[in-house]
Amino acid sequence: MRKNDQHNSASVTTVELSTIQPIASSERHGKPKDLFTIWFGSNIMLLTVITGALSVTIFHLSFWWASFAILLGNLAGGIFMALHSAQGPQLGVPQMVQTRGQFGSYGSILIVALVVIMYIGFLASNLVLAGQSLHIIFQPISTDAGIIVSALLSLVACAFGYNLIHTYTKIMSWASGLILLAVFIWVVFVHGLPADFLQRNGFNFSGFLGAVSVAALWQLAYAPYVSDYSRYMPHDISESRVFWNSYAGCVIGSFFPMMLGIVVSVAVVDGDLITNLVSMTGGLSLLFIVVFSIGMAATNAMNLYCGVLCTLTVGQTFFPKWSPLSRDRIIVAIITIMIEIAIAIYGQENFLVNYTNFILILLYVLVPWTAINLVDYYLLAHGSYDIASFFRKDGGIYGYFNWLAIFCYVLGIIVEIPFMSTAIYTGPIARMLEGADISWIVGLAVVSPVYYFLGKKVAVAQPLVSE
Repeated sequence: MRKNDQHNSASVTTVELSTIQPIASSERHGKPKDLFTIWFGSNIMLLTVITGALSVTIFHLSFWWASFAILLGNLAGGIFMALHSAQGPQLGVPQMVQTRGQFGSYGSILIVALVVIMYIGFLASNLVLAGQSLHIIFQPISTDAGIIVSALLSLVACAFGYNLIHTYTKIMSWASGLILLAVFIWVVFVHGLPADFLQRNGFNFSGFLGAVSVAALWQLAYAPYVSDYSRYMPHDISESRVFWNSYAGCVIGSFFPMMLGIVVSVAVVDGDLITNLVSMTGGLSLLFIVVFSIGMAATNAMNLYCGVLCTLTVGQTFFPKWSPLSRDRIIVAIITIMIEIAIAIYGQENFLVNYTNFILILLYVLVPWTAINLVDYYLLAHGSYDIASFFRKDGGIYGYFNWLAIFCYVLGIIVEIPFMSTAIYTGPIARMLEGADISWIVGLAVVSPVYYFLGKKVAVAQPLVSE
């Protein structure tokens, strides 16, 4: 057994000491295949099923068009997710700490705060689904009680940290994967599909683009924290293997649960999706809901863990001499999960509407950041950063603010506005496209070249900073 593997095995049940500090070479461990299981296992859950169902319930696509749309979205969005993942072994710090290298120490705070909100939204959504699912199967357990049970499971995994979360999702890869396969077989061959299943719904341009966007965002939403789960890996690990294992795990693990959501939504037009799933899976429903609920707790542990790291990153920005360790992570995690429980219990009645609006808004604020981060890392800095400067209050060589990055970020949001399509606001170009939302494509297409060419022109040896 390799030394790194021994370290990994011994650390599974040990509370992780580090939080946002750079990972030393002596603590590095893991293999690229670990990234396949963490992203495959963490995506096989009910929220992924719900997200796939949106292509039918919200965008009114047929089975084939919905399937093609979510496949295209996952394949496209997964590229960005995997490129972020490959950054982890090279820098050895959480993704949001690294963002200081693009935005400056204070300039990055807004981005980090937005990401914390993202974690809160996904975590609360998962808690609601877990609570509702457990209540459907075990009637004596109220939805509120189910939310609390799922939250406590997530808190335990977050408290132990990186290695336990990796092990948790590795187990869920097998458990959830096999159950998902069994559910497909049961729904198609035991329960059966309506005779006109493939003739239901059809194609509409705005709905197709909307479904592609939702699936792409599902992948893009991992960008702010995907490298948090590769940062312990050896510095000399193959970047291409990190990329492909992350990409394959996340795309495959997302696509098939989304397909299940499409199948159920096309087959049963009316009613709650979870209730319909339970009805269609018959005698398999108990095992299905229990395993998928446990899977949601694993994903929530990941969201909680990274949300806590982001919160600690904000605190360390103002108190640079503070080096938060496991106790700080656990305290912040307890406070955060209590807030999450309150949000989940309060917002469960309008879950689907709230979730749809949440992911669309998230789309607009994440896209410019991911464009800036990837262009800076791969094309301008070529993966070479002054790690010590990340932990200085003045940002070291990156300063308090990098106005170029901030300008491009604001520009990205501005150019997206005419293409936005939400219940609150629909831009003029989105109306011309019959409500289709392609803002994320426009944001990437504008911000990436602007940041690259201005970055090359303004600073060859140094970033544009402000003291």
